[in-house]
Amino acid sequence: MEREAGGSPRAVVLFSGGVDSTTCLAIARSEGFDLYALSFFYHQRHGVELKASRRVAAQMGVKEHLVLELPLNAIGGSALTTGVEVPKGVPSEEIGRSIPVTYVPARNIIFLSFALAWGEVLGAQDIFMGVNALDYSGYPDCRPEFVAAYEKMANLGLRDTVEGKSRMKIHTPLMALTKRQIILRGCELGLDYGLTHSCYDPDGEGRACGRCDSCVLRRKGFEEAGVPDPTRYVPDGMTRGKS
Repeated sequence: MEREAGGSPRAVVLFSGGVDSTTCLAIARSEGFDLYALSFFYHQRHGVELKASRRVAAQMGVKEHLVLELPLNAIGGSALTTGVEVPKGVPSEEIGRSIPVTYVPARNIIFLSFALAWGEVLGAQDIFMGVNALDYSGYPDCRPEFVAAYEKMANLGLRDTVEGKSRMKIHTPLMALTKRQIILRGCELGLDYGLTHSCYDPDGEGRACGRCDSCVLRRKGFEEAGVPDPTRYVPDGMTRGKS
């Protein structure tokens, strides 16, 4: 932990404005960190999530919320950054068994690079990210093996770590939790999940489709947690999203 004289340690939190990253932000705050939230507009079709990230960041009193633009749409390769159709109606038990077309090539590798760079400038040795390897969509850059390898690499390539002034730590407090457990933890921390957004393919009003993988996993988490789902769905999303 890097801490200013008489102050709290700083942490950079990768922050999309969804359930997982919001819970991760709250956990970092509960552990005594000053929060520096980092979000990205990578020309994702669900860019409305940035509005959610700003709402949550303001409500949670982050020290600074940095939003960077990345032209990942120019690279393509994902249904989230191109015109490729987002899969809908996949049963929850099938989600995560293979890598879906919503996978964005090297996304977390890229995001973590920016988080580490900002952390070094801020004097922050702690990076938080809300990746999860249980109730998730099967992305390879959400696994513990990836995070451990990335952390090792990071500490070999930064000025302050090579000079022995600091050591970067990537925190993944949600890695071994189900979506149910994540939501219950967030409720314990007083989160308002109505401020968040998860849908990959929202309508023009920002309402969730109720049928993409992210919506299915989010709905499943609220149902299993016994917590009312505050999500705004399209009119038939509540029924068609059932699996």
